[in-house]
Amino acid sequence: MTNRRQFLATIGGAAIGASALARIRTLHAEDSAHKLAKIGIQLYTVRDLMQSDLEGTLAKLAQIGYREVEFAGYFNRTPKQIRSVLKANRLTSPSAHLPWPGNNDDAWKKSLDDAKAIGHKWAVVPWFEESMRNEWAAKADRINQMATMAKARGMRLAYHNHDFEFAKVGNGTALELLLDKTDPKLVDFEMDIYWVVKAGGDPLDLIKRHPNRFKLLHAKDATAAPERKMADVGSGTIDFASIFSLARQSGMQHVYMERDDAPDPLASARASFKHLSTLKFS
Repeated sequence: MTNRRQFLATIGGAAIGASALARIRTLHAEDSAHKLAKIGIQLYTVRDLMQSDLEGTLAKLAQIGYREVEFAGYFNRTPKQIRSVLKANRLTSPSAHLPWPGNNDDAWKKSLDDAKAIGHKWAVVPWFEESMRNEWAAKADRINQMATMAKARGMRLAYHNHDFEFAKVGNGTALELLLDKTDPKLVDFEMDIYWVVKAGGDPLDLIKRHPNRFKLLHAKDATAAPERKMADVGSGTIDFASIFSLARQSGMQHVYMERDDAPDPLASARASFKHLSTLKFS
């Protein structure tokens, strides 16, 4: 004899038509989709606002809905002051762009100590001046050394790309050389998706060929080719859902919106947050 629950399940299943079953399948697929748990912003986007009012700018970003921020300079604030304003706005800062120290170990140790005091977990190499875009093998060795110093402080090092790393070096590119010659146990990469696309690269291909190397991502959109101008996330041509769908392969842990040339930085921050907060990916 069937019990009440079994009986109701049986008659309920019999009453469901083909269209209803299709709807259930659709809902199940939607339930399996993912959304970004936390959305960050690279503060270079609002650098001029930070210069004039760091505390007020961070408060406005928190009001928009951002929960993570990535610093690119501290605007003469101490680590204690930065920690205080982050706490006041319920923000965290997993990573920061730090100046390249060259061969000055003391300068790098000081940068790392300050970063550790603030609470960063990644120290990011953000940029090489044009005169320094050479000797990539030596740069990879130096990055490994710097990453070892970061590890001693419980931190990791990451390298952030632009488009110049796609210049040919030997049979590959500078970026490929850095990926190949840096130690995956010590060094991660921060993929700036815009610059990969701008350079003619393929973010999906990079992730598939270098799994678990791209723990940090910059979400910055691009207009159509050939101009490929910067745009607010969601207003351009980049398929971010496809890139985020490879989160397990890339190792993706943090995503930061960024737009270097925003005419109205806070408006760009709002528009990009709105798109990223509703974006679903498999």
